[in-house]
Amino acid sequence: MLENLRKTFLDTFLPQFCLNCDKEGEIICSNCFSLIEICDFVYCPFCKKPQRLLKKGVCANHHRHFLDGLHFATSYQDRLVKKMLANFKYEPYLKTLALPLASLIIAYFIKSKNTMVFTSGENSVFIPIPLNKTKKRKRGFNQAELLSEVLAEYFNVSLLRNVLLKIKKTPSQVGLSYEQRKENVRATFLVKNPGLIASKKIFSIDDVFTTGATMEEAARVLKQAGAQSVWGITVAREPLTSN
Repeated sequence: MLENLRKTFLDTFLPQFCLNCDKEGEIICSNCFSLIEICDFVYCPFCKKPQRLLKKGVCANHHRHFLDGLHFATSYQDRLVKKMLANFKYEPYLKTLALPLASLIIAYFIKSKNTMVFTSGENSVFIPIPLNKTKKRKRGFNQAELLSEVLAEYFNVSLLRNVLLKIKKTPSQVGLSYEQRKENVRATFLVKNPGLIASKKIFSIDDVFTTGATMEEAARVLKQAGAQSVWGITVAREPLTSN
């Protein structure tokens, strides 16, 4: 009852408007949400030109990477997706965008029929990419953790918080090359209680996959701590071009 009263109060005095069309009612209305193109397939995360894969998560040229593959819902080139993520990660820090953004990931798994990746029961776990304490304190939340909470509840997969820790504050990755990003995140993560991930199939959650340096470093640390495999899950991937 209290939750219903709270929602009524917020809807009355702080009504939401669609970020795209300004229609009152939802932060992203159903009409605008339906315009976002959802991916159908798995692509090699390390190829600049998208390479569709059938069975493996990375192509033959990138099999030496620690990250076993990537599931992403849509392209970061989508204007609305980019706007949603910007309002989620940066001011005004709209936490309510966690649900529609996570819903894009859910839509991807349904459309691509990849929900079988979670059928290993207790062997599968979600782990969000962590933030350093300063950035989390400023934002008030870890966007990857909020996405993970929605996904964990929907797919009934365990969510492990505070297992993968960020122990080093890193400069912004914006504008850096892959090699610069790789060096920037080196020795950034630490696994606490390795026994919790031993022989587990890890799904590492984040908002955007750019060069993959952050997720690759996280996968390296997780595998060294005993993880069986590490797959990435993100809302969007950048770049995703056919040229």
